[in-house]
Amino acid sequence: MTAATTHPVISTSAGEVRGRVEGGVAVFRGIPFAAPPVGRHRFQAPAPAAPWDGVREADVFGPPPPQSLMGPPPPVTGPAGPVRHDPTEWLTLNVWSPDPGATGLPVMVWIYGGAYRLGSSAEPAYDGATLARSGAVVVTANHRVGVEGFAQLDGAPANRGLLDQVAALAWVRDNIAAFGGDPARVTVFGESAGAGSIASLLVMPAAAGLFGRAIAQSVPGTFFTPVLARDAAVQLCRPLGLDPTAAALADVAPERLLDALAELDRRMPTMTSWGLVASTPTPFSPVVDGEVLPTDPWTGLAAGTARDVALVVGHNRDEWRLFLALGGLVGAVTEGMAAQALATFGPGPDAAQRYREAFPEAGAEELYATVHSDRMFRMPSVELAVAHTAGGGRSHLYELTWPSPAIGGVLGACHALDVPLVFGVLDRGLALMVLGSPPTAEAVEVSEQMRAAWTAFARDGDPGWAPYDAQRELTRVFDTGDRGGVRAYPEAASRRLWADAPVEVLDLRP
Repeated sequence: MTAATTHPVISTSAGEVRGRVEGGVAVFRGIPFAAPPVGRHRFQAPAPAAPWDGVREADVFGPPPPQSLMGPPPPVTGPAGPVRHDPTEWLTLNVWSPDPGATGLPVMVWIYGGAYRLGSSAEPAYDGATLARSGAVVVTANHRVGVEGFAQLDGAPANRGLLDQVAALAWVRDNIAAFGGDPARVTVFGESAGAGSIASLLVMPAAAGLFGRAIAQSVPGTFFTPVLARDAAVQLCRPLGLDPTAAALADVAPERLLDALAELDRRMPTMTSWGLVASTPTPFSPVVDGEVLPTDPWTGLAAGTARDVALVVGHNRDEWRLFLALGGLVGAVTEGMAAQALATFGPGPDAAQRYREAFPEAGAEELYATVHSDRMFRMPSVELAVAHTAGGGRSHLYELTWPSPAIGGVLGACHALDVPLVFGVLDRGLALMVLGSPPTAEAVEVSEQMRAAWTAFARDGDPGWAPYDAQRELTRVFDTGDRGGVRAYPEAASRRLWADAPVEVLDLRP
């Protein structure tokens, strides 16, 4: 085997990169797709990456964007490889190709989640090798999060994290053929905030034409008006004695902004004018600013904005149980906590009574988890399929119901459980928390189901089950044995509760 086959060199629009062949897959890490967003580029739309001379070694990940953890960190094994320690090179991407010499392979571009405040393409759970061995070129990319990417600042474009994603997709359009991929056959896929980003990209003019298929896993139902987003920025900057402007923050070290964010986290529960946002883990979400993001995804899709983009969308059955576990609330939810959650997150003033009638056997913890799951992820995901179908698009709805055996089974089919299953990374990173170790035979089985569906959709546009329609509401249920299959949407009780409660853009309360 020659150096050319073990260390392939690819020419990109900015220069040549040299990757590595690992387990039969060519891997290129840490390729800049935009200029470092520092100095004059800080808090601005991404600028083109500067070209380089010679061959750049694409052997290590680029650094993550500035960010801070919410609560206790999950037990992970560290990055899926070494990280380059250039502190400014936040905007890089990684490519896994089963055959750089091929032509026309489907392309899958991953957008990570993390409450719009966390995330890195170096996370071990996002290793694209297993998916690549199924015949797709896999791309993972960093984007700015938190203050750098989503704070609403005067003198800066809104939704800079989304604009980073557009820049990464433009890089894919211009360069992916050199890695064996087909720029006309690009599927974006992402989970949680990544799914909310994909919902946004579907209705963003800047993203039009950059992908033809989309997979949105657990779409968050939080989108902000500019008024709410700016108030969050005002509250963030207040302890610094600064105005929420790009100019005022231009020379403030990212670490100092992260300290200010930690202080805002402590005050968030008292921010009653923020409504339900005060009871969530993050003060950041995409901002419906009328320019970068002209409308919320549900309104835009219902109007037919992305009718030519095929969509797979769904959620996990027990989404909020992850946050119960992380918050130490398993077995600790009181009737008062359940009542407050139902009043805050439920649909309408009589939500508590209606939930108790709909789930008469449910105790406080189940009601608490269910209303959070419904408002934050389950109903927004289903409504995305409804809206896209109404606008003339094709949607395929799914639900993951296979319960994780980790932590004594308390997680159920929790939030983020789908991520290691989709990537087939079952023995490191996020999997150690949500799957346990070693992975069970059932975990392997459900992973194979989801990977087969995702890669078939990327390859042919058909995930293997019929499109959603309002009459039958056919849903692919991912589980083992006869618990899986295709049937009417399983969470009918929640659907009835939310039938007259559309997903609304969140605004500042008087």
